[in-house]
Amino acid sequence: MKPIQVGLLGIGTVGSGVFNVLARNQDEISRRAGRGIEITMVADLDVERAKAVVGDGIQVVNDARAIIANPDIDIVIELIGGYGIARALVLEAIAAGKHVVTANKALLAVHGTEIFAAASAKGVMVAFEAAVAGGIPIIKALREGLTANRIQWLAGIINGTTNFILSEMRSKGLDFDVVLKEAQRLGYAEADPTFDIEGVDAAHKVTLMSAIAFGIPVQFDKAYVEGITKLGAADIKYAEQLGYRIKLLGITKRADKGIELRVHPSLVPSKRLIANVEGAMNAVVVQGDAVGTTLYYGKGAGSEPTASAVIADLVDIARLHTADPEHRVPHLAFQANTLADAMGTLPVLPMSEVVTSYYLRLRVADQAGVLAKVTGLLAEAGVSIDAVLQREADEVGGEGSTQTDLIILTHDTREGTMDAVIAQMQALPTVLAPITRIRKEELN
Repeated sequence: MKPIQVGLLGIGTVGSGVFNVLARNQDEISRRAGRGIEITMVADLDVERAKAVVGDGIQVVNDARAIIANPDIDIVIELIGGYGIARALVLEAIAAGKHVVTANKALLAVHGTEIFAAASAKGVMVAFEAAVAGGIPIIKALREGLTANRIQWLAGIINGTTNFILSEMRSKGLDFDVVLKEAQRLGYAEADPTFDIEGVDAAHKVTLMSAIAFGIPVQFDKAYVEGITKLGAADIKYAEQLGYRIKLLGITKRADKGIELRVHPSLVPSKRLIANVEGAMNAVVVQGDAVGTTLYYGKGAGSEPTASAVIADLVDIARLHTADPEHRVPHLAFQANTLADAMGTLPVLPMSEVVTSYYLRLRVADQAGVLAKVTGLLAEAGVSIDAVLQREADEVGGEGSTQTDLIILTHDTREGTMDAVIAQMQALPTVLAPITRIRKEELN
């Protein structure tokens, strides 16, 4: 059978990985796909650099639209990134009848509904395994491997930069700002790390996983997003003493009134496997009603790990290229005409309606009655306490200190209730600094 022809938009870190892995493993990939898969055209603004990567025999252009206009190209790989020109090119490729493979989680999290609808109308596929957790095949697991299950929840470490920073803060006892500079020096963090450290990148990814897990449209604008910039070394140390580790998690859960969709730092019991995922590695835990708990672990970024996912998508499309579009795996796992219906029965809940448990750290005056006043306010609000840890004043502020740290772990309560009681505690004259609140996830 004639090889399927691929056009590549952007040949940076991931693009060069795709080209190299496809060339190195061509025989193995062809045996799996049932036909050859060849990159025959590449578009990149730096034509000379692109030619140095792909060598002779492959057409290199500086205009991505030349690839879209080529009638011989069957699949377009979009590795440009961002929301702007990438969106226009993906929609133009779909309109031209090309299948699309993309690693662009930001594009799909924000414009996925439009893009998937366009692809369905045209009868082409949009594959995006590489958009979430790099080389880990989590999209395929959710869309296909777990299709018999009613997914109950999933939680993931899906941003390597923040996991590296938190791992370093824990192992070295350093504060966030110090470790961020080191992460930038080592290349784990971008010069502008905002999307990573503020949780936006993780929110893009968990938005896509939530849509696939629960059969709802992508709704990034409804995700709660909180990063790691306010975490201190003290909180990581206290969490460790209480048997927990702090991880930035992307979480989505099926609740009584809808779907939780949130990204924030979380205390996770140190005995959980995901709590022991260190450095820049990624991991996702999925709870299904039939299968129970499953864990997916691996490299969430990098040239060849991400290329592995891109090429897996190419193989899927090569296998299904001639299949009836009605009988392909739906983009978001559920038949497209059921997604909008699900919004009525499964709305994304506002954060105030989320129920979870909490770690609270209060810097308080070291005097009698403070603990009783604080716990009294919690009791009045109906918040049950799981554990209390009070540090010695000299341990917190040095010899002769008149301040101490009060750490409280709560049982499950509604976020709106916790917001109100934190405001009451913050107003106490004996509470001397902004209260630190970190959500706690047992992941049972």
